[in-house]
Amino acid sequence: MSLLTTIENTRANLPLFKQARLVELWCAEPVFFASRELSDAYYTEGVLGNYALAYALGWVRSPYRLSGTATWRPTYLEDLGGLSDCYVLPAWPKQGKVTFRWERFNALSDSYWYAMTNNRVATSREDLPVQREGKKPNSFRPSNFPQSGRLRTIARGNLFQTLVFGNRELPDYIRVGKFMSKVRVEVISELKQVALSEGMYQSSAYLNTADLPAELQMLSFDLISIPPAPLVKNLRFQGAAWQFGEIIVPVGICFCGGGIK
Repeated sequence: MSLLTTIENTRANLPLFKQARLVELWCAEPVFFASRELSDAYYTEGVLGNYALAYALGWVRSPYRLSGTATWRPTYLEDLGGLSDCYVLPAWPKQGKVTFRWERFNALSDSYWYAMTNNRVATSREDLPVQREGKKPNSFRPSNFPQSGRLRTIARGNLFQTLVFGNRELPDYIRVGKFMSKVRVEVISELKQVALSEGMYQSSAYLNTADLPAELQMLSFDLISIPPAPLVKNLRFQGAAWQFGEIIVPVGICFCGGGIK
């Protein structure tokens, strides 16, 4: 049985990317994500997540303002799960290491009412239902002092690489991170897909664990624990694979595992 027939039997909606573009991302400004939060320090890991890149490339749009139950959960599955004609890997540092920059911040909310709570600023009166029941809330008290802390950002000038699958047009610049920092997009080369039969392989790319096929046998890897889904690098796996240039990825990799089944 051929490799293609095996794939079609296991996953009917599997995206079959025939080519990919090797893309370099140059940080024109410091980039910040809240990858880890320790006390008043907020750390950015040395990677650009592929979900953030998908939004930044304009493949999907998130609403400007969230309300109701939408404020309590992300919509990555609904937004990205239906994308079958394009995919992007998490971007890894080209030189293997990243330089960071520390900044201090001191900010005050501009909302009509706010309160400092555990590691966040509350801007809605979630204490009112408790007060109406005649109980004394133990949090959400108004405050007039600013929130302060430290930010570890990816410094300006860092260079990342990633693979972009599909034929969608790419912008020259994108904006990523909490502060919408400017990043230049440059296509380095176009790479053809080489299908590799079932075997044991090692990938040099960064991979999103939520996007890996469920049947993939992961033998060893280094884990980068960041939200919304952990990333792996130096992955050794057993299964079929695609090779683009020197980069090997498992067959069937796609946003959110292909979305809602």
